[in-house]
This record gives sequence, C-alpha cells and structure tokens, in this order.
Amino acid sequence: MVRPDWAPNEIDLERPSIARVYDYWLGGAHNFAADRTLANQALGIMPSLKSAILMNRAFLRRAVRHLAAAGVRQFLDLGSGIPTVGNVHEVARQAAPDSKVVYVDLDPVAVAHSRLMLANDNQVAVLQADIRDPETVLGSSEVRGLLDLGEPVAVLMVALLHFVPDSQNPAGIIAGYRDRLVAGSHLALSQLGAEPGEEPEGWQRYRDLYAASVTPLSSRGHTEVTAFFDGFDLVDPGVTRIPLWRPESPEDLGPDAARFPGFAGVGRLSA
Repeated sequence: MVRPDWAPNEIDLERPSIARVYDYWLGGAHNFAADRTLANQALGIMPSLKSAILMNRAFLRRAVRHLAAAGVRQFLDLGSGIPTVGNVHEVARQAAPDSKVVYVDLDPVAVAHSRLMLANDNQVAVLQADIRDPETVLGSSEVRGLLDLGEPVAVLMVALLHFVPDSQNPAGIIAGYRDRLVAGSHLALSQLGAEPGEEPEGWQRYRDLYAASVTPLSSRGHTEVTAFFDGFDLVDPGVTRIPLWRPESPEDLGPDAARFPGFAGVGRLSA
C-alpha cells in the first residue's frame, strides 16, 4: 500500500482506527482500506449505524450553536477525530467569529491532518493526547496557549465515552475536567447505548466486531448517561435520545427517534 504524504510513518495502515472509520462514514477521504473494510462490515451487521453516526454529528452542530448563543467562546473538543465539513470551529464561528477551539485526539492521522488543515488558523490548536488524562490535556501548551481557563470553556465529548469502559472510570475523567473549570463552563456529550429490549438489529454483533477489531464498545442507558452530568445543571430538555435534543428539522429526528440507540445532553457548571 502506498503511504500518502499526510499519513505519519508510525501508523499501521493495515490496522483500522476509530477516527478513520468515522471519517469514512462522514464522507471524508482520510481513511485506508482496513478502515473501510471495518466500516462496511459494521454496516452490514447493523444497517442503522450510519444514521446513528450522522445523528451524533447533527447533535454536535446543535450543541455548539446553543453554546455559542449562550455566550461560550472557548471549546475543547475531546476525541475530535479527523476534520470534516461542519467541525466545531466552523459551526461556532457562524454565531461567534471570535470563538477559539482546541481539538484533542490520540490518533496520529487525525492529529496530523488537523494540524495540516488548520496550520494558518490562530484561533485553533490541535493536541495529540489521551483524553483520559485531564491534567495533561488542560496543562498542555496548546490549551494554555489558546484558552483562558479563568473563563468559561465548553468541553465536548461527542460519540466518545462509549469507547471508555467502566473500568477506566469515565465519570472520574469527566470530573477531572469539571473540577478544573470555572462556573459558566459547559459539558456536551453523547453516548451510544440501548435500553434493555430496545437494541437495534445487529447491536450485539456490532459490539463484538468492534471488540475484536478496534476496541470494546460500552453501551449505557439514560440513567448512566445522566449520571455523567454530576455537578452540572442540565440544559433543557435534559438527557434525551440523541435526535430529540433540540431538533431543528425533521431530518434531525430520523425514522424512530424515540428508540434511537444513544443519549445526549448539555450541562452548565454553576457557581
């Protein structure tokens, strides 16, 4: 396989990556055969998966617009993936041109391409780091050089936490960011998951495929996702199925929003 010039030498082109699989599903061009193979296998097992990914992306846009309208001008996008159309800085600047964004991802392709794409943008920074280490992320030169942690920051964890198992204490990770931010900061997150008896076609086979190929996927329901907002005041309508969080059009809802396999919410950190 010919290695493209945007792909760092240290990555294994034969091993699929979560970030590059998402890039493929979102119509991006920064993915390899192994990523496309896994993506298509997953779609064959769970046909509704691509719709779920697009619904997550739509939630990201709605949440960022809400946050910008609420006066937030600083965004920390954790597990940001590979830049595609409709990224956080593009959406935020439509409402607030002075918005600043730090993208954080562990995948070297996501980081390398983000840096290449955003090299001339002084309102955006890209950090390669493990989001499970809040102290390192918030103490990095990328974050400290662009964001003022003495002012409100919106932490975005969209389609991220289902890749963090309970054994790695996702609630503790969130608290690690929450406890270092000031009042008026926000948390926006979405999480794939199904309540018992509401699993979509192929749900368990899809989880098995990811566990064998990339990383286990942790499914969580409404109660578990709501618990992630400990210390935050939930913004209306609270934690809902992802399409039901402030839909703006019929396309945001999809065919069966009330049974959508995933939950989302936005919370504000009070004094």
